[in-house]
Formats: sequence, C-alpha cells, structure tokens
Amino acid sequence: MPSPQARKILLSRKWLIAFTVVALVLLTFLAALFHAASSLSRDYVVEALSEKYQSDVELEELNLSLLPSIRATGHRLSFRHKGRTDVPPLIEIQEFRVQAGIIGLLRSTKRVSKVELIGMKINVPPRREDKAESEEPKEKKSGGIKTRFVIEEIVADGTALHILPKDSWKEPLVFDIKRLTLTSVGIDRPMEFRAGLTNAKPPGDIESTGEFGPWVAGDPGLTPVSGKYTFENANLGVFKGIGGTLSSVGKYKGALARIEVEGTTDTPDFVVDTAGNPVHLKTSFHAIVDGTNGDTKLQPVNAEFLKTSVVARGGVEGKAGQKGKTVALDVQVSEGRIEDLLELAVKSDEPVVTGAIRFTTAFELPPGDQAVMDKLRLKGRFGVEAAEFSSSKVQEKIDELSNRARGEPERGSTGEVESDLKGNFTLANGMITLSGLSFSIPGATVHLNGTYGLRGEEINFRGTVRMQAKVSETTTGVKSFFLKLADPFFKKKGAGAVIPIKIGGTRKNPSFGLDAGRVIGGK
Repeated sequence: MPSPQARKILLSRKWLIAFTVVALVLLTFLAALFHAASSLSRDYVVEALSEKYQSDVELEELNLSLLPSIRATGHRLSFRHKGRTDVPPLIEIQEFRVQAGIIGLLRSTKRVSKVELIGMKINVPPRREDKAESEEPKEKKSGGIKTRFVIEEIVADGTALHILPKDSWKEPLVFDIKRLTLTSVGIDRPMEFRAGLTNAKPPGDIESTGEFGPWVAGDPGLTPVSGKYTFENANLGVFKGIGGTLSSVGKYKGALARIEVEGTTDTPDFVVDTAGNPVHLKTSFHAIVDGTNGDTKLQPVNAEFLKTSVVARGGVEGKAGQKGKTVALDVQVSEGRIEDLLELAVKSDEPVVTGAIRFTTAFELPPGDQAVMDKLRLKGRFGVEAAEFSSSKVQEKIDELSNRARGEPERGSTGEVESDLKGNFTLANGMITLSGLSFSIPGATVHLNGTYGLRGEEINFRGTVRMQAKVSETTTGVKSFFLKLADPFFKKKGAGAVIPIKIGGTRKNPSFGLDAGRVIGGK
C-alpha cells in the first residue's frame, strides 16, 4: 500500500495531467475562438470605421493575439468617401499594428496604447462644388456603433500625402513625410503631431509640430490645422539662375483649404547667376495657403538686402494648361539704392551707377526649366536721384557733356556732376528695354530709348541731348567758328541745341557719339 507521501505525489500528478489536458483543450478552443473572432472583429472594425467616417472601408486581413499583450495586425486597409468614385481612396494603408492593454479596453472611453501605420498614403480630394459650406456629416440616430476611443500614439513614418487639385489639369501637391507621430488621437478631438519631411523643391528639411483635426469627413478642406515649423538647408540652386541656402521659421493656423502663415526667411548667400555676387537676403511674410491645391496669396512679403527694402504683394498660383505655378506680384521699392540692385543682377567689380532709387513693377515668374533671369518678366517705372557713375570714363563723359552744354568747354572734369534718372522699363528673355529714359545734369537733359542685355552686357541706345548752349558754344577756337554755321540746324523749341546721340558697345567699353544718320535725315 502506498505511503501517504506517495499518495500525495500520485494525486499531484493526476491533477497536473488533468490540468494539462484541460489547458490544452482550452488553448485549442481559444485558438479556434480567436480565429473566428478575427473575422468577427474585422467585420466590427469595418462597420465602425465605415459609420464614423462616412466612408466605404475595405480591410483584407485582421489578426488578433492576446500574449504578451492584446495585439492586432492588419493588411490593406482603405477608406473611400461614399459616392466619391471620381478620386482615389482617401486613405490607403498597406499594414497596421495595434497594441492595447486589457484595462484600457475596459474603460468607457477605450484606450489604445500604440498604432503603427506602414505604407500609408493619404489622398485629400478637392472640395465638391455641390456641397454646401455649412453642411456637416450626419450621424445615424440608431443602430450605429457609438464606441468612444483614444489612441495614445500613432506612428506613421514614411507617409505620402497627396493633395488632389480641383482642376484636373493641375498636378497634385505631394509631400513625402519621413517621420510622423500623432498623439491623443480620438474621434472628436484635435490630435497633436510631430512631423519631419524633406521638401521636394527646393530640397530641404522641414520639422513641424502642432494640432490637426478633428477630421471633417464630409469636407476635408474644413479640417482645422495649426502649428509651427522650421525649414533648414533649402538649396535654391535647383532653380536655374539663382543660388543660396535658405532657412525659414514660422507659424500657421486655419483650415486645410485656407491656412494663414506668418514667417521669416534668411538666405545669407543669395545669388543671381548673371551677377554672381552673393547678398544677404532676409524676408518676412504673411501668406494665405490653400492646402488643397498649394495656391498661395502673399499679403505682403517684405524683403531686405544690403541697404534696400522691397515690398511685394500677389500670389503663387497654377494656370490652365501649365505645369507648375506662376509667381505674380506687384513690387514696390520706396527707399532703395540702385547699386544694390546692380550688385544683385549685373556682373561687375563695382556698381555702374550709385544713387537713391524708387520703382514699381509688375513681376511675373512662370514655371519652367529656364534660368530665372531668362523667364522673369518685369514691367514698371523707376526714378534715381543724385546718380553718380562709378566708371571714371563714363563720369568724365558726363562731366564733359555738362560743361559743354553750359557753354563752358574748357572747364575741367570734377567728377562731382550728379544726374537724376527716370523712365519706364521691361524685362523679358534676359533683355532690359528702357523707354522714356531721361536724366538731367547741369546744362542738359538727355532722353534715351534702347536695350541692355543682362548676359552679354550689350548696350544699344538712341536719343537726344537738349542743351542750354548752342553747338558753337560747346567748343573753342576754329571749331567754334565753323560750328556757328550749324547752330540753326540744331536749335529747336527754345533750346540752345538738340543733338541726336547714340550709345553702344558694352558695359565695360561703352561708346558715345553723334547719331549722324539722324542729323542727315533731319530727325
């Protein structure tokens, strides 16, 4: 007969065997149950998401596990707005992983610890014209799933955001988001986010934090968004004809369809290739961005470089039949220096002319692969006060012209004669055309029309010099005697003489002379 100790051991073994059998049966049952529950949960998830987001939801696969915590994995989840077969699904997710604790799921507001979204693509559709602005998505009054939940953290690195344009001819606005983390995510609350992405053009690193939502399912363009950003190491060299490294900081608020942005930019080495002279360019701006198509209204942009300030207002918008966006601005300089503008645009060791400048111009920069200076179009008017030419050769010619025009040809050059310039200008295809250009110096007024090539620096001007003195008074000796015969031919409308002139050559080697053809022709 077995001893009491042996009987205890035998009994323990029986219980252990029984427990093991029961455990195996339960595990087998639970495995079968969770296999069935996966299908049931999949249907539940699809129903809940479909109802809440007023969308057609598709979920190819959902798997659940209990240990070591409650986990779910799924594949190929997509949301499509009901009735919106004209656009791609709003959200497409290749794979997702969910972690949750039992206690969190037992609360009245369910709490999910973490969700990972892999291979997510978001297609924000354009707003439908037939949808009233005040219309809100309607909830079902009965039979719906009313579960409240909060997701503590969503990680969606590698997300692609496509903002689809309203006009089919426009390109979608694409953002490749390298890092994206959302916290405190719920159905009817704004979510906090941290995002890091590489801007496509100009290439650079953007970091942004803020709040997004709650999502307006019926009209995504009304979804609120706010936050702040930094933009670093933006290489402007991708735009042909300019260069420099830009950085920017700012803040934004509004809805996706109308985001107000305030910020500053700093480019310490901004350069235009026609000049090759880097300048420190700073701007501050207030902009209104349509996040559904990328169109931007600038109200205004204030730019500063060297001793010149520029104010611009306008927009960056797409046009029918044109890939990319056109920058169209009204630009004004009320306090500037012409030498600063020449430093930026003209290749020279020193500026051709110095002086205070004021100008207004229409500015248009269409998209395209050409260099900026070749596609930029300007049309405006300018005025320069107290202009002095830095070239001793040019300044000597100006001084000589002033002395002769006053009838003092023997007076030497002082290099101190100043001019006032004004006129109209246009820029197209890298060529500046000046019309109605006039400048005044003591004793004379010069009127010119012509062109200046920014790349080749060719000068081609024709015009007249209206002088106080007669032609014979512009020289001395024998020449003066014989020129008295010509005085009647050049005397016009009360002036001592009106002389047709031409200016040619290049910026470095200009040529000045009498336009003999016009003298002979009587023009």
